[in-house]
Amino acid sequence: MIEVRQLVRQVGNQRILDQLSFDVKEGEIVGIIGPNGAGKSTLLGTLSGVIRADEGQVKLRGRLVSDYGRRELARWVAVLQQGGLAPAAFTVRQVVEMGRFPFQNWLGDETTDSGAVIERALEVMQLKELANRQLHQLSGGERQRVALAKVMAQEPKLILLDEPTTYLDIGYQMQLLDAVRDWQRREGLTVIAVLHDLNLASQYCNRLIVLQRGGLAAAGSPQDVLTPELLREVYGAAAVVLPHPLTGSPQLLLNPGQPNSNEKGGT
Repeated sequence: MIEVRQLVRQVGNQRILDQLSFDVKEGEIVGIIGPNGAGKSTLLGTLSGVIRADEGQVKLRGRLVSDYGRRELARWVAVLQQGGLAPAAFTVRQVVEMGRFPFQNWLGDETTDSGAVIERALEVMQLKELANRQLHQLSGGERQRVALAKVMAQEPKLILLDEPTTYLDIGYQMQLLDAVRDWQRREGLTVIAVLHDLNLASQYCNRLIVLQRGGLAAAGSPQDVLTPELLREVYGAAAVVLPHPLTGSPQLLLNPGQPNSNEKGGT
């Protein structure tokens, strides 16, 4: 579904993405991980067509992302931006209905009734009781759930999530990612998610892409990627990696008081 070849994005003298190449197959859940400043959000913006690469190419379903019109692309690609929705005087229902924009004509009409789609998105994200509230009356976590419901209403085939669990407490983090995974399995979707929490990335992703200073540090299954050696090299963190007792996915236990072997850091 996605082919990335020799991707370069440069700002001034700094390369944010450096000769990056990888593929994503249809139906995968792929996590993009790496330290701050590694280029994760820039990569996601390039995949969505919002950010233009300086070199290399991104192909979606065999076509360059730059060849798609914005409305055409939005009919099957949806993006949940980092930080979610800003407070505004729209109701929850109105915001979720905005997810149908790519399918509407210039009068705001659709050829089919999307009411059931809207109701399903509200139900899955447990927003029915909040449907008539305005965004400025909601917490940051509630607005993040509204943002995902809007993405669901768009009925995409490819979902790009930039830190989807921002502002969410641990219970809602699990609820949101469970909802994404259930939705992905039910509809055969492809999901690419930038995640900071490596334990969540390990639990929910089929494959991980590790960025370091804009380049590809590693790619593979969580079992192949999340090793003490790579964590020390990329994050400068000493960690014990153990299998989850129920799922077998690798889980990290940080080892406090150990020296930081990575002095390069990141922002």
